[in-house]
Amino acid sequence: MADLALPPLRRLLPSVIVLTAAVWFSHSLGSIAEGGRELALSALFGIAFGIFLQRSRFCFFCVSRDFIERHDARGLLGIIAALVIGILGYHLVFGAFMPTPTLDRLPPQAHIGPVSWVLAAGALSFGLGMAIAGSCISAHLYRLGEGSTVSPFALLGALFGFILGFLSWNKLYLSGVQEAPVIWLPHHLGYAGSVCLQLTVLAALAIWLWHGHKVQEAFPGNKWERRWPAYVGGILIGFLGVLAYFRIAPLGVTAELGSIARTTADHLSWLPSRLEGIDTFSGCATIIKETLWSKNGVFIISLILGSLAAALSAGDFKPRRPKLPEIGRAFAGGVLMGWGSLVALGCTVGTLLSGIMAGAASGWVFALFLFGGLWLGWQLRVKMKWN
Repeated sequence: MADLALPPLRRLLPSVIVLTAAVWFSHSLGSIAEGGRELALSALFGIAFGIFLQRSRFCFFCVSRDFIERHDARGLLGIIAALVIGILGYHLVFGAFMPTPTLDRLPPQAHIGPVSWVLAAGALSFGLGMAIAGSCISAHLYRLGEGSTVSPFALLGALFGFILGFLSWNKLYLSGVQEAPVIWLPHHLGYAGSVCLQLTVLAALAIWLWHGHKVQEAFPGNKWERRWPAYVGGILIGFLGVLAYFRIAPLGVTAELGSIARTTADHLSWLPSRLEGIDTFSGCATIIKETLWSKNGVFIISLILGSLAAALSAGDFKPRRPKLPEIGRAFAGGVLMGWGSLVALGCTVGTLLSGIMAGAASGWVFALFLFGGLWLGWQLRVKMKWN
């Protein structure tokens, strides 16, 4: 019976209070005259995403490290589960909007970007950065809900990285992005072909991962405290990704961070007079902020609140004093992730998850070079004996 026990009242009550506050925040956004319903729905999606991330430990670096160091493939298989659900759902939605994937059209708002060496460089930088910082940007956001005192420095570094990305954008755009092809698989294979090809690749990856998997010891504690199985988190996130695209926009976590960085740099007169072509691409688009609330902004706030509610109920809210080397690594890794996110037009959630779900070749290229950068970063951590 102890295994099934609910959390004690001292943990459950604060969790319920936070969750209630998050839902109230969503409800209050609905009263805003302009776009209130979309803001409210974005907030609800953010709450769910934060809970799913926290309870399933959906962190690209953490699950990759589990496989590299302990041959634990469950986390990476959870990512594959999310992609399978998302690919099927996205293509069903595309078929309703665009029965025929004509060459002169792309599905609205989908994360389908240009394929170039700039994308590869951004992905490599992001992978290296998240290995140095210890988590990707989405994981640092949900870890704020766990009381992480290191994550704020990683996110601060990401803001600086975005600014560096804006400063380098024009040269990169003119030399590598302007003429780069935007490859959407349904254009060349049709919807059925795109689904079959991507699911075949994911099946092959899943078989390879499962072949290298070693059975792990069970997590101690009762069922309430245990993390959800990775496949459960992956399936839920896949469904959420499809629903979010259908109703609001593709999942992504860097648009608001990039917009804050762009607005700040603009006020400080750091930006060039013109950012060539950057506003013509879909993905985690950045803008000069003129209003307090945005769909991605309320999504991120609600993500943190959802993670906080989940962490409190499971006993995972554990703030601690950070060490100076941790702060330095988090900030440096954040800079690399911010720069990589800007030039790659998104991160692990936007360009990789939402991109692959949409059948974008850019998502697969990002994934390939991301894991290359992650591998280099992990080698660096081992050499420098970072925990």
